[in-house]
Order: sequence, then C-alpha cells, then structure tokens
Amino acid sequence: MAGETSYEISDEAIRSATSETVGQGMDIREQVRDLTLRALTSRKLYPDEVRRIIRATTEGIALGAANRGGDARSAVADAVKGLDEAVMKAAEAGRLALEELTSRSRDFSEKELKQALADMKRIEEDFLSTVAQVAESAKPVVRGQFQDVLTHMRRSGTDTGVKVASTMNEFAQRMARAYIDTHVAGLEAAKEMSTRWAEVTSGFLAGLSEALRQDDKRS
Repeated sequence: MAGETSYEISDEAIRSATSETVGQGMDIREQVRDLTLRALTSRKLYPDEVRRIIRATTEGIALGAANRGGDARSAVADAVKGLDEAVMKAAEAGRLALEELTSRSRDFSEKELKQALADMKRIEEDFLSTVAQVAESAKPVVRGQFQDVLTHMRRSGTDTGVKVASTMNEFAQRMARAYIDTHVAGLEAAKEMSTRWAEVTSGFLAGLSEALRQDDKRS
C-alpha cells in the first residue's frame, strides 16, 4: 500500500496492512491514519464504502493487537486514534464539499443539503458502531482493550464527532429551520444527491491527505 494509488484498495489489503502495522508497533497512530487515508482516497466516499474501510481497518487492528499478546492496550488505543483522525479528515472533506456545492450550484436544493448532511452524520455513527461490532467478535485478549477505548470515546467524544457536529450546526443555520429532516423523496433522488456530494468530497480528501503528508515530512 506504499506510495500513491490510482486504484481501489481492497478490504483484504487494508486489513492485512493494518494488522502488520499494529503487530510491528512502530508509529502506530500515524501509520494507521495514513493507511486509512490512502484507502479512503482510493474510493468514492459513499457512506457504505467508508463503513467498509472502517471495518477492514478495525479488523486489522484487532488481528495485529492479538499478535502482541499482553502488549496490546496502547497499540489498540493508538491505532483507533489514527483511524479516528483519518475518518475526521473525511468529514472535513465533506464539509468543504458542502461549501463548494452550496456556493456554486444554484440547483443544489435544501433537500440535497439535507441528504448530504445525513450522509455525513452516518460517517460518525458508522465509525463508532463498526468499531463496537468488531470489538465484540475480537479475540478475548484484545476485546477488553477495544471496550476500554470505546468507553473513552463515547464519554469524551471523537475527532470525527466534533467535525460532524460543527458541520451540522453550521449548515442547519443556513436552512429555514434548525431541525434537519433527513427524509428524501425517492431512492433514486437520494442516490443522485449522495453521488454528487461523494464525488466532490473525494476530491477534497485527496488534497487534505496530500497536505497532511507534506506536513509530516516537514516535521
């Protein structure tokens, strides 16, 4: 998975690379973050695709941590933090996409905005629920470590949740009413709205990922 990619990175490749990274134990947070970002930028950011990447990454974390035996606690915490940072970047790209679409597209309706916000909210929900699902099926040696991390995230919040909440609040204020009704008329309409947002979001995430890599090099 090293280097730039112009193809979709498979779930198995994500799982394997993450497991190896966590098992080796070198710069786990940064490496898991970068691996996840590369996977995200290799696909269109539809909610189902994001959830698949989160699941594959979390499964890789569980496999790698299990191989560390009793030295798993900090590895799981660092790895999940790296995953959170990557998913937060996807949420940030989603906010930038909304800014772009609402500023230049006269035909970007309130209904489309609601659908895009619903898709963004799913990113946060899928992050926590997917990590919890993987934790339940993880080996006993790491299950407790995952549960500790989840308890902390639910109590203190996640980087992804902060980004999603600020975006929801910002765009809710732009609409006629603060309550965001995510109901849309028809499956085809919902699919089209999600496609436009996902495509623009993918472009912004590629730029954010490259900027982050440049920052890391300077550091």
